[in-house]
Amino acid sequence: MSTLEDQPLRRAGDMDDREDHAPGDAPEESAGHWVTNTHLGLGFSVVLTVAAFVLARGGLVWAPAIPVALIVLAIAQMGVHLVFFLHVTTGPDNTNNVLALAFGVMVVFLIVVGSLWIMGHLNHNMMPMDELMRMQR
Repeated sequence: MSTLEDQPLRRAGDMDDREDHAPGDAPEESAGHWVTNTHLGLGFSVVLTVAAFVLARGGLVWAPAIPVALIVLAIAQMGVHLVFFLHVTTGPDNTNNVLALAFGVMVVFLIVVGSLWIMGHLNHNMMPMDELMRMQR
């Protein structure tokens, strides 16, 4: 049996991982945890960056698949940065961060897809340049 169950009043003011708490009131983590997380993120980032350069230069992957492999490595790199450096997780105290990130991704997606859609329709509906030049003469 744990000490919290034995004597619940003894630790009433202390924050513990097992207790319920409000967002932002999480127990402080040690400085060693932050340093370890940062070094681990740096290691993953360096490995992914070197892998991207090796992949682009070497013949490890079938040539037409290189862009797809680079995109996969780029998405992995973004995930490493979000988790290890920006500390965006799915914990209950990070709900607003995850929602803000999802909204930002949606806005960027809409801007890129909308721009491509508009340019495609303009290309389809515009008069060819040689005919336009003939009309101006």
